[in-house]
Amino acid sequence: MNEMHPTDRDRQWDILEKLATEGLKEQRRARRWGLFFKLFFVIYLLVGLGLFVWQQDAIDPVGRHTALVDLRGVIGTDQDVESEAISDALNTAFENSDTAGVILRINSPGGSPVHSGHINAEIQRLRQHYPDTPLHTVVTDVCASGGYYVAVASDNIYADKASIVGSIGVVMDGFGFVDAMQKLGIERRLIAAGKYKGMLDPFSPLDSAVETHTRALVDQVHQQFIDTVKKGRGDRLSEDPDIFSGLFWTGERALELGLIDGFGTAKSVARDVIGAEKIVNYTPQGGWLERFAKQMGATIAKTIEIDTRFQFSRFR
Repeated sequence: MNEMHPTDRDRQWDILEKLATEGLKEQRRARRWGLFFKLFFVIYLLVGLGLFVWQQDAIDPVGRHTALVDLRGVIGTDQDVESEAISDALNTAFENSDTAGVILRINSPGGSPVHSGHINAEIQRLRQHYPDTPLHTVVTDVCASGGYYVAVASDNIYADKASIVGSIGVVMDGFGFVDAMQKLGIERRLIAAGKYKGMLDPFSPLDSAVETHTRALVDQVHQQFIDTVKKGRGDRLSEDPDIFSGLFWTGERALELGLIDGFGTAKSVARDVIGAEKIVNYTPQGGWLERFAKQMGATIAKTIEIDTRFQFSRFR
């Protein structure tokens, strides 16, 4: 067996030593870059938090402006729109002495008649308390049912020609599986205290007395809706009997029926009707920490992605 010459052995040790040294240097560089990215992210987070709080802490009260409140989505408890949040935003808008007028921008298919009624009543109260501050509704895509219930409390309603407006009606729907259960041989066992406690049960036949009672209930809520629309729109409404039938129309037809007052956007109404082109958004956005967390989520993911790509590019 040939023995390794001392010179060759020394050369190999030198190579191993250099490789080990370079490996340690590479690890130190990797740690330094890792610390750099972590420190950079912490600084970025703190600066971003400070800027975000500074921007969101309060609505700029300086200067005459048009206040904007957005009502978007289904109206009701645990839905997109709750009456209390919208009412609070409207109050804040009206209380600002620099508010020249308020725009309620609606994009809603409707929802709870209770929550819609609460918002309507609050708008009427605010209009009486601040008679010199107008409130106009601007419809974007849809202002139907409960959305329109809210809109009629405003001074004027503006929409686009293609907006959907109307649906002045009330619905209570369900389903029935009685015949299907009989065919399948399924027995319904419903135990209830109170003669009508189990009414509208989808697995039981519809009782005529229950149907009469429910229809009277729906008709009563519908009449409340009709009265609210007539009070809000007054003689601007046409005499077309279909207005309260539950039908809905384009903005163009809604103008002919007196359901709206004209065409416009939030920007055009602020500029041409209210006379204050500057718009300040008072729409409730949740807590500042919640908003900041949502905004920073994408930034965190992006920073991690950049760091990962950098590490991969050096060690591949």
